[in-house]
Amino acid sequence: MTTPEFSANRDNYCYRHPDRQSFVLCQRCLRTICPECQTQAPVGVICPECLRDQRKAESPAQRKARRSWGRGPMGAVTDGRPVMTYGIMLVTSIVSLIQMIPGVGDAITDQLYFAAMYLYPQFSVAPFEPWRLLTAALVHGGFLHLALNMLALWMIGRSLEPVLGRWRFLTLYVLSALGGSVAVAVIAPGTATVGASGAVFGLMTALFVVGRHLGANVTGILVVLGLNLVIGFLPQIFGGQSIIAWQAHVGGALVGALIGFIYTRTRRPNQRGWQIALLVAVAVVLLAVVAVVPPMLLLAGAVG
Repeated sequence: MTTPEFSANRDNYCYRHPDRQSFVLCQRCLRTICPECQTQAPVGVICPECLRDQRKAESPAQRKARRSWGRGPMGAVTDGRPVMTYGIMLVTSIVSLIQMIPGVGDAITDQLYFAAMYLYPQFSVAPFEPWRLLTAALVHGGFLHLALNMLALWMIGRSLEPVLGRWRFLTLYVLSALGGSVAVAVIAPGTATVGASGAVFGLMTALFVVGRHLGANVTGILVVLGLNLVIGFLPQIFGGQSIIAWQAHVGGALVGALIGFIYTRTRRPNQRGWQIALLVAVAVVLLAVVAVVPPMLLLAGAVG
C-alpha cells in the first residue's frame, strides 16, 4: 500500500509506463523503471536507453564476451529471476530461525556447526561428520548475522545468477562455502564456525571477476570486498577477540575468484565438459587439502 503523497509523485512511476508504480531505479540514469523495462546488468539493473548506449560504447572484445555469455547453452536464466538465490535464502532462513527457538536451537546448532575435530576422529573424541563442512552455512550466530548474510546474498544473487545460470550459481555457492570451511580447518583447526559468510564472499569475488570480464565497473564491489575482509581482522589488530571467522571469508573469497575465472574461460558451449571437469577438480583439491594438511600439522605438533 502506498501513501497519497507517493502516488502523486510521478517520479515513483516507470518513465516508459506512467501507469506502473515501481521502487527500482536504473543504476546509470536513476530513472524509475518497471520490471518490463529492467535489464539485468553485472551490478543492478538498467533501462532500455542506457542499455542501448552501453552497447554502442562497447569495444569489439566486450561485445564478443556479451554474446558468448548470453547464449542459451550456457544455461543463463532467460526470465531473469534469481530463483536459486531465493531458494538458498529460504532454506537458510528457515533453518537459522528454527535454530533461534529456545530449547530447540542448541540441538540444531550442535548438529550443523563446523569444527575441524569432526573431520579427524583419530585426534579427538568427536565422531566423523564431514557434512559439517557445508551444513555450517545453514546456521548463524544470531538474527543480525543471518540478516546481513541474507541481505548480501540477495544483493549479489539477483545480479550474478541471471548471468551464470541457476546451476552454476548454486555450484559456486556450495564450493565457496566448502572453501570457507576448509580454510578454517587448515588455518585455525581449533575454531568452530557457523554462517554463510564464506559462500557470500565467494559470490562477491566471482561477481568481481565476471564483471571485469564483461567490462563492467567493479570498483564498488572491490571496495565492499576489501572493507568486509578488513572488518574480520580489526579485533585482532587492536588486541581483542574476534567473533568473526575471517579464515572462512578468505577461503570462500579465493575459491569464488577461482570459479569465476573458470566460468569466464569455459563459457562456450563446446567447453562445457572442461567446465564441469575443472569444477570437480576444485572440489577434489579442497577435500584433499582438508584431508591431508591439518593431520600433518597435528602430527607434527604431537611429535614436537
